[in-house]
Amino acid sequence: MVAGGKESSSMVKRNKRTYKRKREEDFERIDSLPWSSSIPIGEDDEGETFSTLFAGSGELDGGFLSLEEIDEADYGLALPTIESGIAEGELKSKKLAGENDDGDYENVEEIIEGEDGDEDGDGEGRDDEDEDDLESRKIKEKKTKKNKEKKKEKKKKKQKKIKEAEKDQESSAAVMCDEENKVEEEVEEEEIPPEFSAWTSMRLHPLLMKSICHLGFNEPTEIQKACFSVAAYQGKDVIGAAETGSGKTLAFGLPILQRLLDEREKVGKLYSLKGEEAKRYAADGYLRALIITPTRELALQVTDHLKNAAKDLNVRVVPIVGGMSSAKQERLLKGKPEIVVGTPGRLWELMSAGEKHLVELHSLSFFVLDEADRMVESGHFRELQSIIDLLPGTDRPNEGNMQTVQSSDTVSNAPKKKRQTFVFSATIALSSDFRKKLKRGSSKSKQSSSGEVNSIEVLSERAGMRDSVAIIDLTTASILAPKIEESFVKCEEEEKDAYLYYILSVHGQGRTIVFCTSVAALRHICALLKILGLDVCKLYSDMKQRARLKAVDRFRASENGILIATDVAARGIDIKNVRTVIHYQLPHSAEVYVHRSGRTARAFADGCSIALIAPTDTSKFYTLCKSFSKESVKMFPVDSSYMPAVRKRLSLARQIDQIERKGSREKADRTWLEKHAEAMELELDDDESEEERVDNVRQRKATSAQLNKLQEELNSLLSRPMQPKKFSGRYFAGAGVSTTMQNQFAELAKQKQSQMQNGGDKKKRKLVVINQNCIEPLQALRDGGNEMLNMKGQSAEKRRDIASLRKKRKEEKIGRRDQRRDQKKKRKLMASS
Repeated sequence: MVAGGKESSSMVKRNKRTYKRKREEDFERIDSLPWSSSIPIGEDDEGETFSTLFAGSGELDGGFLSLEEIDEADYGLALPTIESGIAEGELKSKKLAGENDDGDYENVEEIIEGEDGDEDGDGEGRDDEDEDDLESRKIKEKKTKKNKEKKKEKKKKKQKKIKEAEKDQESSAAVMCDEENKVEEEVEEEEIPPEFSAWTSMRLHPLLMKSICHLGFNEPTEIQKACFSVAAYQGKDVIGAAETGSGKTLAFGLPILQRLLDEREKVGKLYSLKGEEAKRYAADGYLRALIITPTRELALQVTDHLKNAAKDLNVRVVPIVGGMSSAKQERLLKGKPEIVVGTPGRLWELMSAGEKHLVELHSLSFFVLDEADRMVESGHFRELQSIIDLLPGTDRPNEGNMQTVQSSDTVSNAPKKKRQTFVFSATIALSSDFRKKLKRGSSKSKQSSSGEVNSIEVLSERAGMRDSVAIIDLTTASILAPKIEESFVKCEEEEKDAYLYYILSVHGQGRTIVFCTSVAALRHICALLKILGLDVCKLYSDMKQRARLKAVDRFRASENGILIATDVAARGIDIKNVRTVIHYQLPHSAEVYVHRSGRTARAFADGCSIALIAPTDTSKFYTLCKSFSKESVKMFPVDSSYMPAVRKRLSLARQIDQIERKGSREKADRTWLEKHAEAMELELDDDESEEERVDNVRQRKATSAQLNKLQEELNSLLSRPMQPKKFSGRYFAGAGVSTTMQNQFAELAKQKQSQMQNGGDKKKRKLVVINQNCIEPLQALRDGGNEMLNMKGQSAEKRRDIASLRKKRKEEKIGRRDQRRDQKKKRKLMASS
């Protein structure tokens, strides 16, 4: 047994030596193989050149054998065949590299013993296995078992990971929601200053709250508090009314932005749970809110407010108004904004042209009518009726027109949304059975669809408002803002220019807006005031949009600016520190008067309203005061000692304006004739004689000299400060001190007495300037406007005047009828004779 054991051990040693010799020969053959010269050759840690290729360590940096140059016969390499399965060289290379795919081999000695132990191939070598071979087999079996157990453990771990991933997917929405809540809590704790604590009760979205803090609104207004909860959380339609400057824009803007953010979060949660299925619940790329305003300025104003509020929310707001390039607005609409603010004319123009973003209204969630009382004025905005007819869920009386604008294919994939309707105005008057009308609105709307939208009730019905509407009316009996002080000046019609110039020159501190009813009056005022040296801006509806925007920007830039405007500026102009509103001509309705006066005393500030009342305007002014429940109105204090200087300057300005108008009119007529003659290729005949030509030249020279003389005289007056008639330049006389100046002296005396009682003023004294000019109208009204006009007695006088006027008209009518009868009788007598 010992001899046999020695022979077997010597055989194992011999096999090892042969294996080493063969391996060295293999390496020499591999070293002699040609390599691509362009690829660097790597080495392993032990310095062996090509072991890294088989080990797969990656140190070869992509080196490869040029296999097309290898010849099997030259190198004696056995390539794999179908029968053998794997070539012996390839198998040995795997074993050399230590690959253990099946876990059956661990070292080279065991492999060689297994292969070379049976040299003759008859199985005799297996009968001669000794105890070492048995032990190696046992070790090998143990290792294979361990490897199998490891594989099973790996499979179990993979299955656990898969299950955990599925659970994570299901709970990801909740985790995201928790994280968002944490972020919200952090924002609320860290970024909300204490002065904005009044907003926390409204439960605004954190991003929206952040925008409010940036805007600097310390607390919500009453209309914003009342509208937000019913609109944002209860989803109700809203009819809101509050005085001008009370924050109605954010009253409907904040609920819209809040609901868009909430919807975005819900879609995000659905997407994490359902994946791509959640897309059908989202309305990305569709119009979500359509806001219609009566004027361009108001549309741009609303757009600016909403853009500031949605600055960090990734919500796009676009204005669509007339007077601007429609091609540019179409490009803006291609960006698919969520909110569009526009005027009815331009919106309907783009809708009727088939603008895709404005036509696809099935995802419209919010429809807003701002300043609705202007929308229902007779003859205004017929396009609004067409836009309302396009809204889903409302009657469409003109189906033929609808097909040209909108096709069913364009909205087939749009997710349908419930629509909220907002109607806001500064004044509102609803009947007691308004909700009942909305409840049976389906039948009523069909009857009223052919008629015009002539009231807020009809407008609300046609817009599809629900009977659960929240009606929020915060207007008081006076309707006007509480801090507006109203006053008036009684004057003749031809004296209005003089009193206007007096107010603007003597009390010209702060921004002032002068309202006119007609464009002719506006141009007349602008011409006179420019001649008198006042820098004025004008604004009316026929101006180009660019000129309108420039006028508003100029007015905003000047602290003591003057804006002459028609009623187009009564709505939408939100300019800070407008101190005075002057009604040069009274408006035609109380609503317009409210909006005009609402340009001042905005956002809890104070202001002054002055109406210039001619004898023909008296009855209209009484009616306005009665509608606002005004029992008495202050008379604006006018210092009559200034009026001679005012009239003298104004007389010169009128003469200059008359000469300039005549010259410009003649020049315009001449250029018009020459232009059209040139277009028609005609030559103008000069019929003037030599004497007429000389007379025209002399007349033009005389006119120019007269104009220069008047201008010099006016400039000399304007270069000196305007003083009262009895004012002395050497010293103050009691007769020359005006009421305003007396009040200034009284205030200074009070201040001096208080300083003396407190032990004197220890600070360095400053120079106090006593000035007649640039006293705010509001301050002048408070100091000297003690005279009141009682409206109670005026109503009785007005009724008597109306009765006498009717009686007089009736008598005149009877007299004309009797006269016609007498004429008929005379004709019959003449015919018979």
